[in-house]
Amino acid sequence: MTPLPHLSAEAMASLPRHVAIIMDGNGRWAKQRHLPRVEGHRVGAESVRAVIRTAGELGIKYLTLYAFSVENWNRPKDEVDALMKYLAHYMKTEFAELNRNNVRLEVIGQIHRLPEFVQKQLQKTQEALSKNNGLTLIMALSYGGRTEIVDAVRSVAMKVKKGELEPAEITEQVVADNLYTRKWPDPDVLIRTSGEMRVSNFLLWQISYAELVVTPTLWPDFRKPQFYEALEEYNRRHRRFGGL
Repeated sequence: MTPLPHLSAEAMASLPRHVAIIMDGNGRWAKQRHLPRVEGHRVGAESVRAVIRTAGELGIKYLTLYAFSVENWNRPKDEVDALMKYLAHYMKTEFAELNRNNVRLEVIGQIHRLPEFVQKQLQKTQEALSKNNGLTLIMALSYGGRTEIVDAVRSVAMKVKKGELEPAEITEQVVADNLYTRKWPDPDVLIRTSGEMRVSNFLLWQISYAELVVTPTLWPDFRKPQFYEALEEYNRRHRRFGGL
């Protein structure tokens, strides 16, 4: 498929409010080039920069990136350590770019499991970008969809135990209000790179009616033209939400 140099007027008129992306394929990209896996992550960070910039230029309000899953803790320690160092470095060095593009940063997941130096850098970057009102970038770090739902159930159960909520009062909205993502609308579209046909424990509750767009492109090769392609595909969908 030929990369798109620009977005059609039709796609511009039906842009999603919230885009979520499973950024997959860094390791395979590096392996194909006989490079260390961490090199795939480094080049993948350039794709992150390109997608954030493009989303902001288009006026998309929310962008959620699956950066590190709870399952990723099971990877080799040297790779995890390198990823953590790179994450902290990225947050520090990308601050100027994010601030220039009026990006606000949010994080979801078991943040307490991240190394302290990463937590401190995340907090520092979040605070520095807190007054921005353009694109809201939501980084899913040490995140798992099932873990999020379990945490929400515990929160609801605690309210029932305290007498603040009756079991009969538990609705979908009550559950949604106890998720990590309670401040933001659900994603309209979920993009997955590398061609894998699975959602990998990502935003399991929130993507119930999201359009799924899967591209064979590996994440380090996913830039503005490929993002445009995904948005064009979203534009071709007819969202019925269970109706006709």
